[in-house]
Amino acid sequence: MEKLNQIRGRAVYVDLIRTVAMVGVILLHAAGRFTVTIQEMGQMNPSEITCWGVVNVYQSLAAPIGVPLFLMLTGALLLQPEKTDTLSVFFKKRWARIGLPSLFWFAAYFAWDFLVQGIPLTAGAIVQGILNGPYTQMWYMYVLVGLYLLTPILRIFMAHADQTMIKYFVLLWVLGVAILPFFDLLSPFQLNSNVFAMTGYVGFFVLGAYLSTVNMQRSKLSIFIILGIALTAIGTYVLAATVGGTEMYFFQQYFSPTVILVAVMMFTLLFTVQPPSVQEDSNPSKAHKLIQLISQNTLGIFFIHVMIIESIQLGYFGFTLNSNTLNPIIEVPLLTAIVLFASLAIILLLKKIPHLEKIIGCQL
Repeated sequence: MEKLNQIRGRAVYVDLIRTVAMVGVILLHAAGRFTVTIQEMGQMNPSEITCWGVVNVYQSLAAPIGVPLFLMLTGALLLQPEKTDTLSVFFKKRWARIGLPSLFWFAAYFAWDFLVQGIPLTAGAIVQGILNGPYTQMWYMYVLVGLYLLTPILRIFMAHADQTMIKYFVLLWVLGVAILPFFDLLSPFQLNSNVFAMTGYVGFFVLGAYLSTVNMQRSKLSIFIILGIALTAIGTYVLAATVGGTEMYFFQQYFSPTVILVAVMMFTLLFTVQPPSVQEDSNPSKAHKLIQLISQNTLGIFFIHVMIIESIQLGYFGFTLNSNTLNPIIEVPLLTAIVLFASLAIILLLKKIPHLEKIIGCQL
């Protein structure tokens, strides 16, 4: 068994978790988002409402199985008690793994902005792009930087904290990022958010490490996953029909109670899937080979997939896919599959170019 597939002494199908997370990210971007006002919702015909409802379900599924899964897996891998790298060794590893590829893809998206989007490549645009990320998905790199900076401290906490203390940490985080905003949405009164200082994506990071020690029945996990996705979709529909605007997507945000529920249950479910044995690895199935190949290239796929989506929308591949050309029930998963495999193919081709392999990126 590969060392990477061992977490806290448990055999974990890491490649599968990465692959599912990558599909979730692409699915979310393939579904897209468009806000509607209450008036616009009332003017939509039954066909348009049905299409919007289909997209709503896809987004409700994609939100919890994309970024949250990546964050929890990273936390499970990096916050293991036996990890004792010095600060210099830890950050050198992170630089080689994430830093160099990020520089390459930042430059690629600056060129994309200029050549494809027609955005002037000024000094100010470059500086602002470096500070905040030059494109849609790049915000995630800054999340990783922040979590990497905290990792040496969190390793000490996870190595010495008992289960009660870790649960207390997670509870404070859930209260601050999910429960308090939920009640603020429903109530005319608001509690000062500074009461709960434990916010941000650090909760998913710690959750991944904690959940690697938890055992739950798979049947119960599936029930909670289905329930959470349904509640997310229903909640979004209700907000769209009553509130509209950007607030309609409250339940699809990464910190909503339902998204956290589904993410936790899905991660725990995938964590219980046994990876192929050593004997099976000597003659792996086609499915396992594909999962492993996608997993080994998730960072490059993550960076390039937005270019592929926009290229399809612009007709660069000789065709376009959107809700106007095909029913969303088929269009969204079809676009997701095309983008996934086109991204993988391009990344594999780029890696054949001398000196590019190390800066294209491997696992996310």
